[in-house]
Amino acid sequence: MKKIALILAGCLLLPAIAHADDATTPVKAVMDATVKNWSGADADWIDIFDESRLSSLYSKDFITRYKAAAANPAEDEDGISPFNYDVIVNGQDACPITDVKLAPQPPANGVTEVVVTFKKSSCMDDGTDKNQITTDRFEVIQQDGKWVIDDIITEGDPGQPPNHLKQTMDLIAKGQ
Repeated sequence: MKKIALILAGCLLLPAIAHADDATTPVKAVMDATVKNWSGADADWIDIFDESRLSSLYSKDFITRYKAAAANPAEDEDGISPFNYDVIVNGQDACPITDVKLAPQPPANGVTEVVVTFKKSSCMDDGTDKNQITTDRFEVIQQDGKWVIDDIITEGDPGQPPNHLKQTMDLIAKGQ
């Protein structure tokens, strides 16, 4: 009787465990940090690429490209990142981020795209559309039994193609 109760309990817990880590898990961690960074609170900036996050949230290929880009001293002006802008808001300025929504798409070719939408300009007084929605796409894969981010794709400037962060890192690594 105890065996049946344990098996039944295990079956009931299995769906909860399976949903505890899905394709949105690493994306949510990055977005939570980004929301906190732009909250306006006097808090330390959270580096979404610090060693602990880099090794736990991103794919091996992404890490390799990031480290190659970070080795380029011409782009590493702040000693923190090879980027001179926030790669999630795709700029150097933003307001407190609001209306964050994550929408995982059906997997295709081993990649699950997680589309993230948010507002980043609600406090701007420079003619910016305060209600404009920013869309980022995170390509998430399973690696070593866990979900990790393999690329981050942001909107390009009007009339320009989207920005693939892995391509940007490759260019930085080449000094371009």
